[in-house]
Amino acid sequence: MGTFIRVHNKLNHFGITRSQVVPCVGFGPRKPSVRWGEKGSVPVRVRSNALLELVPEIKKENLDFELPLYDPSKGKVVDLAVVGGGPAGLAVAQLVSDAGLSVCSIDPSPKLIWPNNYGVWVDEFEAMDLLDCLDTTWSGAVVYVDDRTKKNLDRPYGRVNRKQLKAKMMQKCISNGVKFHQAKVIKVLHEESKSILICNDGVSIEASVVLDATGFSKCLVQYDKPYNPGYQIAYGVIAEVDGHPFDVDKMVFMDWRDSHLKNNKELKERNSKIPTFLYAMPFSSNRIFLEETSLVARPGLSMEDIQERMVARLRHLDIKVKSIEEDERCVIPMGGPLPVIPQRVIGIGGTAGMVHPSTGYMVARTLAAAPIVANSIVQSLGSGRHALALGDELSAQVWKDLWPIQRRRQREFFCFGMDILLKLDLQGTRRFFDAFFDLEPRYWHGFLSSRLFLPELIVFGLVLFGHASNTSRLEIMAKGTLPLVNMITNLVQDRD
Repeated sequence: MGTFIRVHNKLNHFGITRSQVVPCVGFGPRKPSVRWGEKGSVPVRVRSNALLELVPEIKKENLDFELPLYDPSKGKVVDLAVVGGGPAGLAVAQLVSDAGLSVCSIDPSPKLIWPNNYGVWVDEFEAMDLLDCLDTTWSGAVVYVDDRTKKNLDRPYGRVNRKQLKAKMMQKCISNGVKFHQAKVIKVLHEESKSILICNDGVSIEASVVLDATGFSKCLVQYDKPYNPGYQIAYGVIAEVDGHPFDVDKMVFMDWRDSHLKNNKELKERNSKIPTFLYAMPFSSNRIFLEETSLVARPGLSMEDIQERMVARLRHLDIKVKSIEEDERCVIPMGGPLPVIPQRVIGIGGTAGMVHPSTGYMVARTLAAAPIVANSIVQSLGSGRHALALGDELSAQVWKDLWPIQRRRQREFFCFGMDILLKLDLQGTRRFFDAFFDLEPRYWHGFLSSRLFLPELIVFGLVLFGHASNTSRLEIMAKGTLPLVNMITNLVQDRD
């Protein structure tokens, strides 16, 4: 994950500028205005003046560290240059440097604490020995399918302590001898056994291996196919409130209820076609994180539309916001093609297509992938001057380890799921998740956490189809036939 998201020129449609985008993980203009959409979308007038006026000015918080800086005067070729200082980039830098190799981390704001609100399943962070980086945990989660149906999920959930996670990674990097350079990479030149990174401050850094961890900005990694993903759009706030109706021991994973729109015909019709849900993390009876989210749409909803729906929901729930600590605007591209594999620059996280195409999840997946990338780099470089592979050969091996055939097939199935979700209206989405969360936990746990591979995913799909209502089955057959054919075609064509 990088320092910001760049989604070509479509950000204007979402009602935000590049400087306002927060690269967050899902399931992650201050002044009200009129914004016109594209491709048949309707004009949206924001009626959220009171809420938005409570949003404070952005306060950037930095870690109080003395960073060991890269010295360009020495002209040293480092083993690994990591472009981007997000969780994925720092995780790889930490692991590669721990093996005794030289690493340089390049980021415009290396000390800046990430602005994202990351939510994760507790078992995912426990498996990576990162429980100390969760500042709040809930014993489980709830899903409101509609006003009559509520699902209790017996799986603990947590919010990542952004400051603690970054501090932990940075401290290990510093102790391992990682050097830092505060700049933005604007160009990379490749030679047979090394690459030259040119930064916007005029400094050039030579490295045997280059890792692009800049998130959706895709700073260096190349794509050769049309990029037309779905978009998850969300607007969230951490707020002090007079009170809220939620159990403080459970986080709200999804709330698909639409009773808050019964007196707004226009908004109700929009929501019935492209629905949004509430994602909420109650920290106490009067402090809560609230986020209105469009799971996936193409084109994505405008930020003003999301905000208007959120204000209507909070009003209906009688949640009176007294103050806002921070807000975030999330634009998450989902699905779309993988980058060119292999290529000289290695990618990880958003820049390598690692967002879960059906859910928007990424942080746990990329942190779990960091050891794979790091081990592949370390094994290829070998020790000291005895490199086993360099240049294109090394990069090809790392890409192969990051995206083996089973992971590519898994992603193809997830894209199939996204293509179905793109076609579902509110009622269809409710029917889908009613069946999804009725499955045995091993199925929905595995799907959300990318633990199921193609044979298991086929069983998952058949079991889900069996649990679905007759209406939902007919809908899946009608709207899923073409995506299914596309998936099968892509699976047949994709071979090692």
